[in-house]
Amino acid sequence: MKKFRKVLDGLTTSSPGGTIGSPSCGSAAGTPTSAPTPKEIDIQETLVSENFQLCKTVRHGFPYQPTSLAYDPVQKILAIGCRTGGIRILGGPGVDSYCQHESGAAVLQLQFLINEGALVTACADDTLHLWNLRQRRPAVLHSLKFNRERITFCHLPFQSKWLYVGTERGNTHIVNIESFVLSGYVIMWNKAIELSTKTHPGPVVHLSDSPKDEGKLLIGFESGTIVQWDLRGKKADFRIYYDEAIHSVGWHHEGKQFMCSHSDGSLSMWNLRNTTKPFQVTYPHGKIQKDGRKESCKPILKVEYKTTRNSEPFVIFSGGLSYDKAGRRPTLTIMHGKAITVLEMDYPIVEFMALCETPYNNEVQEPYAVVVLLEKDLIVVDLTQSNFPVFENPYPMDIHESPVTCTAYFADCPPDIIPILYSIGAKHKKTGYSQKEWPVAGGTWTLGSHTYPEIIVTGHADGSIKFWDASAITLQMLYKLKTSKAFEKPKPAEGRAAELVEEDPFAVQMVSWCPQSRIFCVVGISAHIILYRFSKYDANTQIVSLEVRLQCEAEDVISPSDNENNPCFSESGSHSPQTHQQHPASPGSGTPEGNKDSIPCIKVKDRMVRVPPGYQAELVIQLLSVDGEPPQQITSLDINSAYGLLAFGNCNGLAVVDYLQKTILLCMSTLDLYGAADPYQRLTRSPRRNRQSTSGLTELSDNQQSIDMERSKSPTSVHYPTSLHNDPRILPEPVASLRASHCSPVFYLLDNVKGPGRKLSLPTDLKTDLDHVNGHCTSPTSQPKPRVPMGPEGPRLTRRGPGRPPFRKAQSAACMEISLPVSHTEVGYASRRAMLQQFHGVTMYSHDEHHTTAPFCWSDRESRENSFSRSRSSSVSSIDRDTKEAITTLQFGESYGRKGDALPTPCLWVGTSLGVVLLIPMSIPTDHEERMEETVTIGPSGTVLMLKGSVLHFSFLDCLGALIQSPHEVWRDPNASEDPDRVRKRKLVHFSASSSQDNCGEGHLAVVCSEKQAKVLLMPSQSCLFVHNITESSFVLQADVVSVSNSVCLACFCANGHVMTLSLPSLRPLMDVNYLPLTDMRIARTFCFTNGGQALYLSSPTEIQRITYSQEMCDNLQEMLGELFTPIETPEAQNRGFLKGFFGGNSHNFDREELFGEAAAGKGSRSLAQHIPGQAGMEGMKVAASGVVGDLARARIALDERGQRLGELEDRTALMMTSAETFSKHAHELMLKCKDKKWYQF
Repeated sequence: MKKFRKVLDGLTTSSPGGTIGSPSCGSAAGTPTSAPTPKEIDIQETLVSENFQLCKTVRHGFPYQPTSLAYDPVQKILAIGCRTGGIRILGGPGVDSYCQHESGAAVLQLQFLINEGALVTACADDTLHLWNLRQRRPAVLHSLKFNRERITFCHLPFQSKWLYVGTERGNTHIVNIESFVLSGYVIMWNKAIELSTKTHPGPVVHLSDSPKDEGKLLIGFESGTIVQWDLRGKKADFRIYYDEAIHSVGWHHEGKQFMCSHSDGSLSMWNLRNTTKPFQVTYPHGKIQKDGRKESCKPILKVEYKTTRNSEPFVIFSGGLSYDKAGRRPTLTIMHGKAITVLEMDYPIVEFMALCETPYNNEVQEPYAVVVLLEKDLIVVDLTQSNFPVFENPYPMDIHESPVTCTAYFADCPPDIIPILYSIGAKHKKTGYSQKEWPVAGGTWTLGSHTYPEIIVTGHADGSIKFWDASAITLQMLYKLKTSKAFEKPKPAEGRAAELVEEDPFAVQMVSWCPQSRIFCVVGISAHIILYRFSKYDANTQIVSLEVRLQCEAEDVISPSDNENNPCFSESGSHSPQTHQQHPASPGSGTPEGNKDSIPCIKVKDRMVRVPPGYQAELVIQLLSVDGEPPQQITSLDINSAYGLLAFGNCNGLAVVDYLQKTILLCMSTLDLYGAADPYQRLTRSPRRNRQSTSGLTELSDNQQSIDMERSKSPTSVHYPTSLHNDPRILPEPVASLRASHCSPVFYLLDNVKGPGRKLSLPTDLKTDLDHVNGHCTSPTSQPKPRVPMGPEGPRLTRRGPGRPPFRKAQSAACMEISLPVSHTEVGYASRRAMLQQFHGVTMYSHDEHHTTAPFCWSDRESRENSFSRSRSSSVSSIDRDTKEAITTLQFGESYGRKGDALPTPCLWVGTSLGVVLLIPMSIPTDHEERMEETVTIGPSGTVLMLKGSVLHFSFLDCLGALIQSPHEVWRDPNASEDPDRVRKRKLVHFSASSSQDNCGEGHLAVVCSEKQAKVLLMPSQSCLFVHNITESSFVLQADVVSVSNSVCLACFCANGHVMTLSLPSLRPLMDVNYLPLTDMRIARTFCFTNGGQALYLSSPTEIQRITYSQEMCDNLQEMLGELFTPIETPEAQNRGFLKGFFGGNSHNFDREELFGEAAAGKGSRSLAQHIPGQAGMEGMKVAASGVVGDLARARIALDERGQRLGELEDRTALMMTSAETFSKHAHELMLKCKDKKWYQF
C-alpha cells in the first residue's frame, strides 16, 4: 500500500511546482518529495519484479544480407543464412523462426539432415554447427572448429551421417554428424590429381556422390579439374582437366552424365564413358559475332540439371549474360527442351534451388518449383505452368520495399479495425500469381490462447504507409496508403530546398493514429502534415490546404525591445474551406519581403479528386519556406478526435489547428509560450559581437563510414535546421551549465536498402560544447547537477533567438572525445566548429563567400566513437553558445489548466527540449452546432515544472492508479448515405478523472518523463509526489506508460541499451536489463513500446524484431511459436527392378561406416579441428524436457544411447570374431604348408 501524505518531519525541499527553475528538486529516486497533497490517496501497486522478464519473441521481414539457402523436401521447410550470422527457418503460416550464431560469422552454406529435424551450418569462421530443430527455438548441439584449413563447400548425402567437407587447400575431410568429430579418412588434393600435374587445383567448389554409386564421390576444383574418387579403393576413377574455371556441377539422375557451369558463360556436358572431352558445350546467351567468334559472357554461377518423366529435362542456371549489354538486370534462365525462358530479377541472385518431388538423387526428379533467393527478396517460380508464374509470398518480405523511416505499435486495438482494413487492402492486391498453394508449407502452428488485436504501422521513404496485422506474433499486410497522392508530382526545383527534398520529398517522419475514431495523421519530411479520415466508400473530395509560418527571420540590429513576449495568434475568423490562403504571421516576421518566397516545398492538389475506399486525405498543413530556405522540421505531433484539434511543434514554436473548422488557432514561438513565467533570464547582445551567418549541409549516404558515424550520433539531438544569426542574447562570460535543444523525430534511416549510392539530405543541428578543462565534448543534457538561474549576477542559460540560415549536422559532437585548445576569440570558435563539421562529414558553406573550409585530420587517439555516450563535464569554454528550444512532445487530455481550477478542462501539455513542461488550457464548445461555428479559445498558463533533459512523454492516471485514456470521437463513415434532413452529430467518449474516483477526491496524477528523469505530479496543485533519476551516465531514447498484467508501469529504453520499467505512481524500479549494449541509430529511432508488455524495433534495414518484457508472455511464448519439425514418414525409394539393380551398380551395398568409422579409418587429427559441445542446445533441451514428459523423453534418450552402445559393442565383437577366424585360417594354412618339410628346408 502506497500512501501519499503531507510530510511534516521538518525537512524543507522545494516543490517543482513552487520553484520553476529548480530541475533538481525532489529527493532520491523513487522516494516521495515534500509536496503537500490535499487528500490522502491510496493506490494498490500490484506489479513486482517477478512480473517482468525480457526476451525476444519473433522477427519479421526479409533476412538481411542473405548468403545461403537450403530446403528439406520431406519436412517442406526452408532455411536462409545471412552475412550477420543469422538463420531464418520458414514453413507454413506462423512457422517462422530466427536463430543467431554467437560468433556473428557469415553463414556460407546450409545442409538439412532431411527429415531428421536437424540443420548443419558452415560459417565464415571455418566452424560447422549442428542445430536441433526439434524444439520451438532451435539451438546448437555441436560445433566443430577447423584450425588450419578454410571451409569452402559441404555435402551431406541423403540418409547419411557422414558429411563431406571441402577446403580451400583442396582437401576433402569427412565429419560424423552424430558425434561431430573428424574421421581419419581424408582425400588429399595431391592424391586426387595426377602426380604429373605441376599446379595446385585450387579450392574445392563442388562435392556430390554419384546417383549410380554412392561409393563414388565427384570432386570439383576451382581451376577446372574434376575428379571422381573411389571411396572404397581410395583412388581416382577419372580426372577431367578443363580450361575454364568451374562454378557448379549438376548430375543426371541415372548417374551416367553430368553438367558443369563455367566462368566463361558456358555449360559443358560430360559422359562417364568418355571423360577425355565434353560431348556438348553450349553458350546459352553467347551469340556468334560477324567475325565468327563467340561474344564473351558472364560466369554461370550455378546450374541444376533436373529430369522429368513426361518431358524434356529442366536446365536452370543463373548468370551467363553477354557483357556487351550493360544495365541488364540479373536473370534466371530456364531451359526446357528447346524452349529458353529468361526471368529478369529486380535484385542480384544470391542462390536458387529447384524443389523436387523426391529426396532421392537416383530417381526421376520431377521439379515443380524453383526457389530464388535475391539480395532483397524471395520468390518461388512455378515450373508446372508454361509461363512460369511466381507464387504469392505469404511472408512479410516487403517491409523494406521502400526504406522504413518510422514505426508505430498498437496493441489491444478495436476488434473491428483489422477486418475492415484487410477488406479494403484486399481490393488492391496484385494479380497474376500462380493458382497453386505456397509450396513451403512445413511445420505446425496453432493460434495461442493469449492473443489480442495488434497492429504495426510503418512509414517509408517514398511516402507510403503500411498497416500490418501483428496479432499472435505473426505479421500480415493489411492496407497500404500512399501519401504522395495528395500532392502534385514534384517539379525539378532550384536552390537549397531542392537539395533537401529532391529525392524523397514525401518521406514519412512520424505518424499519429487514433484507432477508435480512425483518424490518422502523417508528418512528412517536407514539413507537411496530412490528416486522413477513414471511409468504406469512394468519394469525390477536395483537399483543404493550410499554410503555417513557424519560421523566423534574422535582423542585423536587435534592440532589447525585441526580447519582449509577443504572442502571435492567427486570424481565425474565416471558416471557409478555402483557408489555404491564410499566412499567419510568425514571430519577428512582419516585413512584406518575408512572404515573397513563402511557398511550400510540395504543392497540394487543388482540384476535385476521386479517392478510393480507405483512408482519404481531408486536410494538409504545410510549413512555409522563407527566402528560399526550407522550413524547419516538425518535431512533435498530437491529435485528439474528441476536441477536433491537432497540435504540432518544431524548434521555432507551437501551432494548434482546428481541423473541424479548418482554421489555425495558435501559432506562437516557444519563447512566447512562457509569458511572464519564463524561467530563464535573457541578456541582450552587445553590438560589437557580430558573427557572420553560416550554414552547413550534409548528405547521409549508405557507405560504411557514414553508417559508423551515424551510430555514434545522439538520437535525441535535433534533426531540424537551426539558425545562426546575430543573436542578441550571447553570454559575455563563461557559462556554468548549458542545455541544448533535443528532440527525437524519426528520420530517414541509414540503410543500404535501395542500392549503393543512395543519398538523402537531412536537416539536423550541431551541438558542440568544448570543455577546456578535460578536453571532452560535453552534452548539454548530461550535466549531473544542473544549475538554477540565480539572477542577474549568477550563471544564466541562453536561448538562441530565431534566425534564417539553417545549419545541419552529420552527427552529434557530444558522442566524441576530443582534445582541442580553447581560444576565446571568434576566429578560434569558427575554426573549431569547422573542425567538428569536417570530422563529422559536414561541408561548411558561407552565405556570402560560398566557400568550404579546409579539411582537418583527426587521429584515432584524438577521436573515438562511443555510441550514445555523453561526457559529463560541468564547465564549458567562453565560446558563444546558441541553443534553440524545440517542442519535443505534445499531449491533449482532460486536466487542470491552473492550480485553482475545480473541474478538469481540455488541456494541451507541452514538453520542450530544455526540460520545461507547459500547460495550455482550452475552451471548447460542447454543443455540436456551436463547436462547428464558434472559435476554440486557447491561452497558455505558464510553466508547470522543469526536468533534466528533453521531455519525452506525458500520461495521466486517476487517483486509483488506472491509466486515463484520451477522449475520442466514435468513428462514423463520413461518406455514408443517411437522411439529409437529419443532423449528423459527433458522438464523443470522455475519460475524465473525476468520473472514476468518487471516493478518493478530485484531481489526477500526471506522469512526466524526460531524457534523465521521471516525475509524478498531483493535479491541480501541480505538486510533485515522486521523482526518479532514471539514468546519470546515459539518456532515455523512448518512454511510454503501458499496461502490463492488469496494471500500468513506465517503460524506458536508454541509449546504453538498457530496458527499464518503473512502477506507477511510486516510480519504483522493477526491471533493468542491459538488452542492446551495441545500440545503433536504426534501433534508437524505431524502438517503440506498447501495451501487453511488448515492444519492437528495426533490427536491420529489412527486419522488425519484436520483444516482450512481460513474464506472463515469456511463459506462454512456447505455445505461441510454431513447431519446425513434424513426424513424417520418409518416402520409400522406388523399386529399380532386377536389371537396373544388377547393371546399375552396387550403390545400396555401400557401407560408409565401414570406410569412415574409427575402427577402419582411425581418428581425425585433433589439431585440424576442435569439437565444441553446444551448451545452449543442452540447456534448451533441458528446458523443453521438463516434467513427466521430459522424464520419459530422457529415459527414452538413455535407452537409445544404451542400445546404440550395445550395437557398437556387438559390431566390435563381430569384427573381433572375424579377425580371429581369419587368423585361425592363416595359421592352419601355414601349418599345412610346413607339415611335410624337414628341419633343414626352413
